[in-house]
Amino acid sequence: MEYMTESTDRSPGHILCCECGVPISPNPANICVACLRSKVDISQGIPKQVSVSFCKQCQRYFQPPGTWIQCALESRELLALCLKKIKAPLSKVRLVDAGFVWTEPHSKRLKVKLTIQKEVMNGAILQQVFVVDYVVQSQMCGDCHRVEAKDFWKAVIQVRQKTLHKKTFYYLEQLILKYGMHQNTLRIKEIHDGLDFYYSSKQHAQKMVEFLQCTVPCRYKASQRLISQDIHSNTYNYKSTFSVEIVPVCKDNVVCLSPKLAQSLGNMNQICVCIRVTSAIHLIDPNTLQVADIDGSTFWSHPFNSLCHPKQLEEFIVMECSIVRDVKRAAGAGMISKKHILGEVWVQKTSEMNTDKQYFCRTHLGHLLNPGDLVLGFDLANCNLNDEHVNKMNSDRVPDVVLIKKSYDRTKRQRRRNWKLKELARERENMDTDDERQYQDFLEDLEEDEAIRKNVNIYRDSTIPVESDTDDEGAPRISLAEMLEDLHISQDATGEEGASMMT
Repeated sequence: MEYMTESTDRSPGHILCCECGVPISPNPANICVACLRSKVDISQGIPKQVSVSFCKQCQRYFQPPGTWIQCALESRELLALCLKKIKAPLSKVRLVDAGFVWTEPHSKRLKVKLTIQKEVMNGAILQQVFVVDYVVQSQMCGDCHRVEAKDFWKAVIQVRQKTLHKKTFYYLEQLILKYGMHQNTLRIKEIHDGLDFYYSSKQHAQKMVEFLQCTVPCRYKASQRLISQDIHSNTYNYKSTFSVEIVPVCKDNVVCLSPKLAQSLGNMNQICVCIRVTSAIHLIDPNTLQVADIDGSTFWSHPFNSLCHPKQLEEFIVMECSIVRDVKRAAGAGMISKKHILGEVWVQKTSEMNTDKQYFCRTHLGHLLNPGDLVLGFDLANCNLNDEHVNKMNSDRVPDVVLIKKSYDRTKRQRRRNWKLKELARERENMDTDDERQYQDFLEDLEEDEAIRKNVNIYRDSTIPVESDTDDEGAPRISLAEMLEDLHISQDATGEEGASMMT
């Protein structure tokens, strides 16, 4: 009985470790875990410190053999990239788990905690946990290297407009900023009659051309030049050029339509005023208030030009003004503007106040003008008009004066303007001294035309206080409800997901 009691006290199912004598559960090696780890290191051959290349310019990591990928900190993509750096040694063990150990975002270190298993000594499976330290090294990628060289590009878009005023370009600039179409450009260069956009790929340039076709009436031509070729691999290197031509008509231009085009637009008069240029040319007949929209394809089929130079605008003073209530509409007439009122006015040039010479005309500004107001217009009676369509018209159908817009005190408008616009970062050369005046004209157009203003991001200028309108002379202004706050977002160093590697 004593022998049986002694055998039951030995804890059946356990053995003694052959190295240290500690009771353990039986295993193929007959060794405890501590002794087994002291004899075998299954992580041997796996590097504990690895370098990772990171481009600070484009915030991308290098993935061998030749790919740069965008990864956020502690993301699955970045973890996969780190594991691929030690793919060969990991193939000899079984990877059970992997995850990031938190580090400071600006420390240039990434720590990955790995759990691996491996069969050792007579079929025993050993599991081990260890940390691999990744050192982030700065290296400029090939794309950024070419950008810094400032002479590498694969495609260029040459945007041109054969006019003396840049109102359309200022409007186009705001649309590009609003929709972020400038983000893929290598650089933007401004020249006297347009802009040049340089791109590193033809696809980005084609996307920009499609954007231009949707925002302004234009046409384009594409060409390419062979730079180099490899006859063995059948690869070619081209540089592409897209020449985009915007219609040569700006806001506040007086144009003369061809008889065929005027008839197709509802028998409107040939002499019209361009009230705005967006994705189409918007015209109004100052004699009947008839409006028409002309897209790019229609314009190039029946082209027309501006009759007068913007510098030929003259200042008139309104002597008499009367509203025309009943307008006789011709058969087949088109749509009539509801935002304008037809008026008949007698005006006199401010430069001829010592004479009694006055001009009579009809205008679409009847809702704005009162006797004594100043208005800007073109004097067609004393102007040498060199246009093929005007030369074929009867002289009695050409008005003496075409009024464009009401004149306000520009100095007071600039002082009270409590908003601003953003501008594209671009290279400038041969800047004209008249550019500032043209830019002020564009800002005034935004204040006067709500249809253009709704497509532009306008930011409040906190440096200029909001004034009352008691001393205002009636000049249109932009309300605070239409302005955006100009936010200045700084980079956060707390290491939230998606934060960039700080220097």
